[in-house]
Amino acid sequence: MNKPPLRLTLLIIFYVLLLILALWRSYSIQSIDLFTIGVIPVLFGLVKRTQWASIALKVYLAIQTLAALALSTTAVIAYQLTPEDVKVEYNGMTIPIPAIAICILMVLSFQYWVAFCKKTADYLKQNS
Repeated sequence: MNKPPLRLTLLIIFYVLLLILALWRSYSIQSIDLFTIGVIPVLFGLVKRTQWASIALKVYLAIQTLAALALSTTAVIAYQLTPEDVKVEYNGMTIPIPAIAICILMVLSFQYWVAFCKKTADYLKQNS
């Protein structure tokens, strides 16, 4: 199996886009953090099919899950205190909270599906 499965290819493309955004964000705020730059070792491991790629992917996915849980917990608490102030705005446009929650859930679900799929494990175990 020389080519990665389609779902893993889609994840790699997603991570390349995430890497570009992470580098742009790091440059614009002049700071580096694990959440944005953590995609580099994961992407490197997936492309090079290293032994630790699966573990790195799952650890990065756990970090993303913890961040999503922290964000949602904070939003729920804030909504209990002042519901009228809980809103997300980007470029003057208000984004509905349920839409954000659905997008986060879909992205995390897809990554979990790829990370724990047998085809992904088989691909990463084979060395070319």
